Amino acid sequence: MASALVFVVTGIGWAAFEQLRDGLSTADVTGGFKAADGVTDILLVGNSSRTDAQGNPLPPEVLARLGASAEGGQLSDTVILLRIPNDGRRAVAISLPRDLYVDMPDGYGRHKLNSAFPRARNETASQMTRDGTDPAAVREESTAAGRRLLVETVEGLTGVDIEHYAELNLLGFARLTEAVGGVEVCLTEPVDDPKSGAEFPAGPQTISGTEALAFVRQRYGLPRGDLDRIVRQQVFLAALADKVLSAGTLTDPGRIRELIDATQQALVLDKDLDVLDFAARMQGIASGDIRFVTVPIAGPEQVAGEGEVLTVDRAAVRQFVNAVIRPDPNGEPNPAAGEPEVNVDVFNTTSIDGMAGRVSDTLGGDGFEIGAVANAAPRQTTVVRYAPGAQDTGDSVSQALGDLPLHEDTGLKAGHLQLYLADDYTGPERHTGDGGSGSVDGTSAQDHTPPEQGTAGAQAAPAPAPPIDADDVPCVN
Repeated sequence: MASALVFVVTGIGWAAFEQLRDGLSTADVTGGFKAADGVTDILLVGNSSRTDAQGNPLPPEVLARLGASAEGGQLSDTVILLRIPNDGRRAVAISLPRDLYVDMPDGYGRHKLNSAFPRARNETASQMTRDGTDPAAVREESTAAGRRLLVETVEGLTGVDIEHYAELNLLGFARLTEAVGGVEVCLTEPVDDPKSGAEFPAGPQTISGTEALAFVRQRYGLPRGDLDRIVRQQVFLAALADKVLSAGTLTDPGRIRELIDATQQALVLDKDLDVLDFAARMQGIASGDIRFVTVPIAGPEQVAGEGEVLTVDRAAVRQFVNAVIRPDPNGEPNPAAGEPEVNVDVFNTTSIDGMAGRVSDTLGGDGFEIGAVANAAPRQTTVVRYAPGAQDTGDSVSQALGDLPLHEDTGLKAGHLQLYLADDYTGPERHTGDGGSGSVDGTSAQDHTPPEQGTAGAQAAPAPAPPIDADDVPCVN
């Protein structure tokens, strides 16, 4: 898709575009579904497959260069719902942690999100093999079944009808970062993690190839494990979008040729995605008009046969998704049926237990309507984010809590605000107050930051991360 955008913007030629399109791997995933809501919804999947886009096993020397063993499965380790308005307004990328404990359709039960793909693939392959089906057909059909179950599972969780599918493998990710000449990132602390191969100094730096792969794959040694890895991925993808859409990339024929080659080896698209039409519509979205967020999480739970999972409230997830997308082509909010218009979401980004719940109670007592109340990824400064036209309400929230910083966020729906409480917050209810229950949602979910964990998925906090824009390079863990 990035390569197609290059052709449209630069007019590099129809023959070159045909070369790209003819070499792309496609799959029948969504069946040609077209939503009538004035947007394009694409499920972006980064998997741990040790094959290229055509299904060919990667040679041992390539796996060694990537720092990956030959035994890895085809788990969906990165799942992002990308919503792009057809009129060129701001796009939003919604991350769904791989360990979300979700309901799967077609009788598959409740399991971790990243297991949807292999569950359907393996079951389909077993049945087709027993029926004596040709191995090539087994591979193609079982892989398609895995992709479809993943799409349907995300649709059931978010309430969004997904039109298109794009899948990227390990090799492809590394090559795409090299094709754009590297991506700038920033770390708050130096990193040395032998498991992922991540070894970086603190501060800003440009990385590509295997270094970039290690940066987005590291989860051991991070304070919040896989949730901090998601923040890494969002920051990196935001910077990558900025780099791909920059003039230096779009006007460099050598970079364009590398993008073509990398895309053909890396990417699988559903066959109904018109790449040229998509790229034409993407022209209206500048690099800074892509916003990255993460769905809220209720907390961890030990489940027999699954290990540590991240539990979610589907209603809360759907409310959150509705709060960050604007499905109406005229820009009007379209909240889910029966749900009240949300004014203020409150997110605790600190290790202070129960602060989001207590601060939201304070705001509710002052007459503000409260929406989501949860934990979020750590950040350095407290901020009240308000939608265009909602500055007066933002000022009122700010003054009620001690004159907090304000920031207009064009990605929020009309009348909506989000409050992120950081360690610098000194307003009401910073510490435990009398009668404070620590509840983040009025029920049993606890608002607290988890202790450091050594395994993926062992995170105790809900995780709607502070929005990350594609024109930012924030420093992260």
